[in-house]
Amino acid sequence: MTTAKKSAQRLGFKSGEAIVYPAHGVGRITAIEEQEIAGFKLELYVVSFDKDKMVLRVPTGKASSVGMRKLAEPALVQKALDVLTGRARVKRTMWSRRAQEYEAKINSGDLIAVTEVVRDLYRSEAQPEQSYSERQLYESALDRIVREIAAVNKITDTEALKLIEQSLAKSPRRVKGAEGEGDAEGDDLQEEAA
Repeated sequence: MTTAKKSAQRLGFKSGEAIVYPAHGVGRITAIEEQEIAGFKLELYVVSFDKDKMVLRVPTGKASSVGMRKLAEPALVQKALDVLTGRARVKRTMWSRRAQEYEAKINSGDLIAVTEVVRDLYRSEAQPEQSYSERQLYESALDRIVREIAAVNKITDTEALKLIEQSLAKSPRRVKGAEGEGDAEGDDLQEEAA
C-alpha cells in the first residue's frame, strides 16, 4: 500500500481530499486501493459521493483522462459567481439541441460551463414557468455548483445556494423583471432583437 500512496501523491490526489468527477460532481477520495482485476494489479481511487450514496472506483492512471480534478480555486469560484450576474445567453435553436449542449456542459466538470447553464436556465418569479426538462437540467447544474462552492468555501450547501441566488438577482434581466411582468416581456423582445 505504500507504493499506492507515493504514486497518489505524484498524481496530485490524496486520501481524504475532495475532488470533482465530471459526471457526478463533488466527491471525496476515501481510500487508494490496489486490486487485482483479470490478473492485473490495478491502483484505484475510491471516491465516495455521500449525497448520492454512491462509491466509484477510478483507476489512478485514468483519473485525468476521465476529467477528475481538484476543487476550483477561490478565484475561479468568484469568477463563476460573476458569470451568474451576466445576461442569459440563450441560443435560438431547437430545445433538443440546446438541451444536449446544456447536458454536455453539466457533464464537462468545468465550473464555469456549469454556471453558464444555471445562468441561462434561471427563471425568476416574474418569468414564465420552465418546462419539466428545463427544470431538470437547471436543478442538476445548480446542484453541481452548490456542492462545489460549498466545498471550496467550507460552507453549507444552503449558504452556497444563497450566494448563488444573490448573484442571480444582480443580473440585468432579473433586476428589470422584478419590477413587473410587463418589463420581463419587453426585455425578452429586446433579447430577440439583439
